[in-house]
Amino acid sequence: MADKQTYYITTPIYYPSGKLHIGNSYTTIACDVLARYKRLQDFDVFFLTGTDEHGLKIEQKAQDLNMTPKEYVDMMAEAIQKLWQELEITNDKFIRTTDEYHEKAIQKIFQKLLDKGDIYLGSYKGWYSVSDEEYFTESQLAEVYRDEQGNMIGGKAPSGHEVQLVEEESYFFKMSKYADRLVEYYNEHPDFIIPQSRKNEMLNNFIKPGLEDLAITRTSFDWGVKVPNDPKHVVYVWIDALCNYITALGYGSKDQELFNKYWPADVHMVGKEIVRFHTIYWPIILMALDLPLPKHIIGHGWLVMRDGKMSKSKGNVVYPEMLTKRYGLDALRYYLMRAVPFGNDGIFTPEDFVQKINYDLANDLGNLLNRTVAMINKYRGGVIPTLTSNVTAFDLDLEKSAKEAITEYETNMDQAHFALALEALWKFVSRSNKYIDETEPWVLAKDEAKAEELDSVLAHLAASLRLIAILLQPVMTHAPKEIFTQLGLPLDNMAIKDVDYFALPENTTVVKKGTPIFPRLDIEAEVEYIKSKMTKNEKQKGRKAMQEAIEAQAEFDPEKTELKSTKKEIKFDKFDKVEQRVALIKDVSRVKGADKLLKFRLDAGDEGERQILSGIAQWYPEPEKLIGKKVIAVTNLQPRKMRGEISQGMLLSAEFGDTVQLITVPDEIPAGSLVG
Repeated sequence: MADKQTYYITTPIYYPSGKLHIGNSYTTIACDVLARYKRLQDFDVFFLTGTDEHGLKIEQKAQDLNMTPKEYVDMMAEAIQKLWQELEITNDKFIRTTDEYHEKAIQKIFQKLLDKGDIYLGSYKGWYSVSDEEYFTESQLAEVYRDEQGNMIGGKAPSGHEVQLVEEESYFFKMSKYADRLVEYYNEHPDFIIPQSRKNEMLNNFIKPGLEDLAITRTSFDWGVKVPNDPKHVVYVWIDALCNYITALGYGSKDQELFNKYWPADVHMVGKEIVRFHTIYWPIILMALDLPLPKHIIGHGWLVMRDGKMSKSKGNVVYPEMLTKRYGLDALRYYLMRAVPFGNDGIFTPEDFVQKINYDLANDLGNLLNRTVAMINKYRGGVIPTLTSNVTAFDLDLEKSAKEAITEYETNMDQAHFALALEALWKFVSRSNKYIDETEPWVLAKDEAKAEELDSVLAHLAASLRLIAILLQPVMTHAPKEIFTQLGLPLDNMAIKDVDYFALPENTTVVKKGTPIFPRLDIEAEVEYIKSKMTKNEKQKGRKAMQEAIEAQAEFDPEKTELKSTKKEIKFDKFDKVEQRVALIKDVSRVKGADKLLKFRLDAGDEGERQILSGIAQWYPEPEKLIGKKVIAVTNLQPRKMRGEISQGMLLSAEFGDTVQLITVPDEIPAGSLVG
């Protein structure tokens, strides 16, 4: 079998000077969408993200919090990785620039460039922004401060941060040596920088005026990679951070297998504010190292607010955890991929966010699923009819729309045009809803002579939903599986590669009662809720909570905790023998002759449904209210008979006081998911 085509995609590595908001999350989710899409196209994907942990700002931040820089970045890196887990980011590696292998590789790279003559020792005097970790010329500043004699005494960077005059000895990189070669590369590879407008910015604003040699070390702080044989210098961000894309693959180490396999990168995705570093400095560094350049660098727009860029000082920041907790992960991921048009900024408003959930997800997609499942149950006893083409007058047009949707979706996804890909898919969602109105299955059901037409309609709707679910997978991590589950379709064939509208399995039975995958929201109430979370008050509370957490972390010693347990201590290997899965309650009833027992019928990811008996009847006088909830089941217990009924596992519950309650899990977690 031929090796799969490789695909290497990276996010920028994030500077952990504060909590990441939805604007930061956009880049990582966008890369995750592309990585998932390529895997579903049968590519061998390597997806990298990480943190840029050196620099003066980190040193100062840690000092303000009475922490060492390493303690601070450890805490922040852990928080960022936890966030990526919550957003279900499928990165293959998380690099930290404080990782020992990275620091050693950077020293080797620096020495190689020094020996080659591309780096030389000099001195630098210029205006420096600590917050931006960047030098600026006077003309680049947004605002310049002068004394009474007109002499420059300070200013503000384009970001709004203050600059200060810095003079120090520094090693410089000969950028000018490679300027012509870089322009030649741009011309030979017109899709190297995406979108094209970013390339024009680089040429007109930075290269044509004259590319100056770049200061790449600092002596005014210690928190960084030490220059070999000159340790008073630390390697500055340009080499330290940018080279993460190759050091993560093993470049500069004894094992370069991953580097040889995946480099050059297929896509570096970055925000537009750091395009210059990735399209000028980074390619030149690679040229100097005699390495191939990445194939594409995508500089996306920002997700901004109506009053401009998200800013903690403005109190208009939205954090992803707040949205996912209330609205689910799928809603956030969908919104972000629709909200930022390719190459331009997207504007976040609470109104737009809530409306997209209601109109796109609840009305368009949710209703299509609900109506389809309900009609298959009502008219065909829950069994999806065999899919046949060209039975009704509207079948061929729907099939044509499906084919167009696949083509348009794949074309745009391949180009990272996420909003356009989703727009193409939603055109098909709307077309499928229109198909219901055109065919009027409720009318066909009244006429036995129209049975074949009714079968065709129901099968086409199921086929449409199957296709929609498959194409939604890169963006939504839960809804596609839920659609498949409600349609009774197996989850083992959801690849996007060679997806076929007509590959609808035969004799499939839908669930007896569908459940809304996106409940409608009260727009006014939810808008007010989001706005309340964006206030400065909330921001200040968050800062206070973060400070308290830091202080608590500094004082926390887990070994001093008095651990309590009602049972004998066990080793992990014993716990690991227990299999726990998320189970959807399909039905529940009392067991005849047993007042304490409830009989549960569950979807726990088995080939069929399993039955579990639980002695919790007294705490659930109306057990039918449990139908549709997701619980945790121990699934590898040996089955046993109780009151003549088989029990194939155990449901987990919590005891508090005189009450026993089943432990439930969020709706978005698919049935059958492993726990632990």
